[in-house]
Amino acid sequence: MIPSLTRRSFLGSSALGGAGLLTAGCTPARVASASTKPVCLPRVNVAPERVIRHLVGLRPYRASGFVVRAEQMGGTKLVHNYGHGGAGITLSWGSSKLAVDLGLPGHKGPVAVIGAGIMGLTTARLAQEAGHAVTIYADALPPDTTSNIAGGQWHPFGLFDKDAVTPEWRRQYLAAADYSWRRFQIMVGDDYGIHWLPTYTERTQPETPLFDTFPPENRILRADEHPFPVESAGRYITLYVETGRFLRQMLRDIQIAGGRIEVRKLGTGDIGGLPERLVFNCTGLGARDLVGDQELRPARGQLAVLLPQPEIGYAFAGRAGYMFPRPDGIMLGGTFELDNWSLTPDPATAERILKSHRQFFDAFRC
Repeated sequence: MIPSLTRRSFLGSSALGGAGLLTAGCTPARVASASTKPVCLPRVNVAPERVIRHLVGLRPYRASGFVVRAEQMGGTKLVHNYGHGGAGITLSWGSSKLAVDLGLPGHKGPVAVIGAGIMGLTTARLAQEAGHAVTIYADALPPDTTSNIAGGQWHPFGLFDKDAVTPEWRRQYLAAADYSWRRFQIMVGDDYGIHWLPTYTERTQPETPLFDTFPPENRILRADEHPFPVESAGRYITLYVETGRFLRQMLRDIQIAGGRIEVRKLGTGDIGGLPERLVFNCTGLGARDLVGDQELRPARGQLAVLLPQPEIGYAFAGRAGYMFPRPDGIMLGGTFELDNWSLTPDPATAERILKSHRQFFDAFRC
């Protein structure tokens, strides 16, 4: 069972770390007194009339971690790439690299990808870069995918239960994270909606490094170095992805490179009937029905999105929730509710998210 924890404490326990959604509603802790006036940052205006939409997404959570493995189905090789919890954006390029490295060697001819979320699009693009023709089969395309609802922070979250994973899986996870971290860096800019941002967290120790280069500029701040109404805060730098823009551009890239897209819902019995002899299963939570993976559980997340504030050039995560600023809106999270299949925004949850963030930003010490 996953306890109700802040994003950062959860990262250090059951997840080691898109971009997930927090349990909101806690009142910020009292801050220790500072001897000098704290550095100020612009406040987010959390006014109800600034809300532009409420979003709900179901993350594909597996206690034993995401799946990258191959199996033979008659004359078809099926490679699985699903189950990334709240780390789908973060691990997308790396997990898809593991999948194509498993499936492509020795294969000649076209390939199929099932699913058009972040895993499907990155898998398709890597297969194209390796010289293969690609057809994507999906019953939903961006912007109607779960990936479109992700907060977009590059930081693994809500991914696994630390007691349920193996050392072999951890090595796979770190390899995926390392490749993905480097791949996103070469895509930074407005074209794909990827930008660096300083990120502040409510914590007493620096972030636990995932590997040597992540996270950069990782340290605990003095009380006079931040305005937040918390006992202790940390700061590091990471990437943020404007998911709508990123997914649109990826879809264009695939089509420009000759990729075909067929809007079609596939069942298990349809896989062997596809003309492609190599198929990548990137269906996320849909793999529960497609291939019978009953370990997959929905982890429901809800967001409140505010009008953009261009002056907000930082992100924050703590007991109040998380705030990720993007050009398309300020993302306020949220929840991590296992086994809740509802896609309807809950008004009470929305109010808790807004209330906790409003209290937090109104209590700035400058």
